[in-house]
Amino acid sequence: MGAGMSRGRRRGFGLEASRGMLPLLALQVLMEYGRAGASRPPVTAALLAANTLIYLRPGALHEILPSLARVSFNPQLIIEYGDWVRFFLSPFYHLSESHLFYNMTSLLWKGIQLETSMGSAEFASMVAALLAMSQGMTLLMSKGLIFLGDYTAYYDQYAVGFSGVLFAMKVVLNAWSDDFVYLHGMVIPAKYAAWAELILIQVFIPGTSFLGHLGGILAGLVYLWLKRSFNGPDPFTLLVTSITKVVTWPLKFAQKLLRSASSQGRMTGRGRVGRRASARETPRGLWSCSTCTYDNSIATDICEMCSTAREDHSFSQRQNHQAGGSGELSVDEIRRRRLQRFDR
Repeated sequence: MGAGMSRGRRRGFGLEASRGMLPLLALQVLMEYGRAGASRPPVTAALLAANTLIYLRPGALHEILPSLARVSFNPQLIIEYGDWVRFFLSPFYHLSESHLFYNMTSLLWKGIQLETSMGSAEFASMVAALLAMSQGMTLLMSKGLIFLGDYTAYYDQYAVGFSGVLFAMKVVLNAWSDDFVYLHGMVIPAKYAAWAELILIQVFIPGTSFLGHLGGILAGLVYLWLKRSFNGPDPFTLLVTSITKVVTWPLKFAQKLLRSASSQGRMTGRGRVGRRASARETPRGLWSCSTCTYDNSIATDICEMCSTAREDHSFSQRQNHQAGGSGELSVDEIRRRRLQRFDR
């Protein structure tokens, strides 16, 4: 599992020196998406790319993207000053290379399984819903703790990272699983793995956001409850599906035209070979061979492709006259006509 949604004070943000983890992350992505028969889910790939590019900030992105301090999740600034940029963008920012690496490897594993089983449109809808609900749950819990007398512990802290969404995805992924998982040497039912991990991360990595991870778990549970309560696709899934159909329509139309053109047969030499055509479809001045469907000139009575004799009525009369009414050419006659055709 990733390092979690790291948190800190306003002056505590900063990127650590590279530890060589990004090449290792790239290798894992290549192994998953490059192997033969891989499903290659596009939404998971887009999320991986977005998080990585936001962390690296290459070229012009460094000037376009807001700074880490500008988008870090802070309940007080969001609630009291309406700073909703922090609400929506903070999950895509990470404090360090190791923070990004652990979250993205977790996203790679969970995203491929969920998107492959759900479909890209529904998976994109789920990720958007889980992001909004996990952030909302964290915001509500932070505000609620004020009434318990703990004003600064969570209400005025800063947090970034995708792990709140990852905890919610873990709940959805393991909701109907009867398997057991190994977690730090313990064997526990998969459906309770998110709760166990919530406690263990706080024990081993005290600097992570407890409310951020808890908000993710609660968001996953709410999402599952909503899916059980309402049958059929949700409106966001329908919207994503409709947009996908509109965007991909030109490509599908071009593919249909190419298939239609290829089915009409190919031109070769002085005739055409391809689909079997009726006499009415054969162009004027040509006759179609009944054996190989090659369109021959009416100047010849033998198929130039397979040497089969022409079978129409007028030629049958000539055959009878030349072969003594037998209706078939003699072996010598066929051989003579072949030699005549190649001597031309």
